[in-house]
Amino acid sequence: MKLTFYLFIFLVFYQGVVAQQNELKFHEAKAEYFYGTIIEHNPDIAHLITGHPSGLMLSYNRKPYGYNEWEGRYNYPDWGFTYIYQDLDNEFLGKVHGLYGHFNFYFWNRNFSIGVGQGVGYATNPYNPDTNFENNAYGSKFLSSTLLKFNYVKENLIDGLGVNVGMGVIHYSNANFKAPNNSTNTFYLSAGATYLFNEINYPDALVPVEWGSANYAERFKYNLVFRSGANEADVNGLGQYPFVTLSAFVDKRINYKSTFQLGADLFISRMIEELIKFRSVAFPSDGLEGGEDARRIGVFVGHELRFNRIAFVSQVGYYVYWPYEFENRIYNRLGLKRYFFNDNFFGSVTVKAHYAKAEAVEFSVGIRI
Repeated sequence: MKLTFYLFIFLVFYQGVVAQQNELKFHEAKAEYFYGTIIEHNPDIAHLITGHPSGLMLSYNRKPYGYNEWEGRYNYPDWGFTYIYQDLDNEFLGKVHGLYGHFNFYFWNRNFSIGVGQGVGYATNPYNPDTNFENNAYGSKFLSSTLLKFNYVKENLIDGLGVNVGMGVIHYSNANFKAPNNSTNTFYLSAGATYLFNEINYPDALVPVEWGSANYAERFKYNLVFRSGANEADVNGLGQYPFVTLSAFVDKRINYKSTFQLGADLFISRMIEELIKFRSVAFPSDGLEGGEDARRIGVFVGHELRFNRIAFVSQVGYYVYWPYEFENRIYNRLGLKRYFFNDNFFGSVTVKAHYAKAEAVEFSVGIRI
């Protein structure tokens, strides 16, 4: 999914800043080397797959032990920052530097972890119509990037030192903020080492959670959301235009982790207006007059996965009003939300897409009553 959550680091780690001062904090450093290949998810990037990308991941982790309730409910995941240097092994793609906020979730007696990271990449050689028109994957220097990794881990084997091996996927795109935007997905294998600071004081038994999850259930709540941003159609040089999305939905929180949603969206897109005008002139056989209605109305169902005041949002919708057939009638939305003031207000950064093809990054504010 083409994700660009520029505020991810602030949203995820704000809650750590406001933690009480008497919380013990344990830290871990990790270094990993990786080697892989670019997946041909789109035949338009076949000419860019000429070698084997490789690079280095450097990570900082906070190692929780259950001081905060949400940590125990998710089996004490690590959270922290990751820097990635990746050489795409292609002269047109160049190299990418990435900075991420991440979580590592543990299973099988903490011997297996699933890591999820979201951040921003900087491409050293993006598309340029004069000097690098071959790079149709990255339309801008700054890219959204998503990291998914699976590791077998052995921590604190000797005096805080540990090892890990694994595999994963690194995704780069700009979520249609600027064309072209065919993106890349790198599948890789990795190996590395970790070091846990102050390991002698890290607790052997993690703090259990005793308060029942169902005690967080709430009555139905009503939400109004204003979303906006800018995007560009898949026509090089057509230009970037603002959009506005108005959303209304009802939600029901059933326990600590899960909230379900049902609602509707009104989409107002200048990009689609300009695309209609362009196609009416450039492709008269399409039968467009140039003044067709670009607005869309959709209904959706959704889910929020809560991490204290942070929520991961996932929604699937269907256009009930779709006068211009842009992409397809089913759309989806993924992103992060941060609640404020007793959960009555929130801000979010989401990617709205049609299956795996992103339409826009949405910056949103909303009220929940």
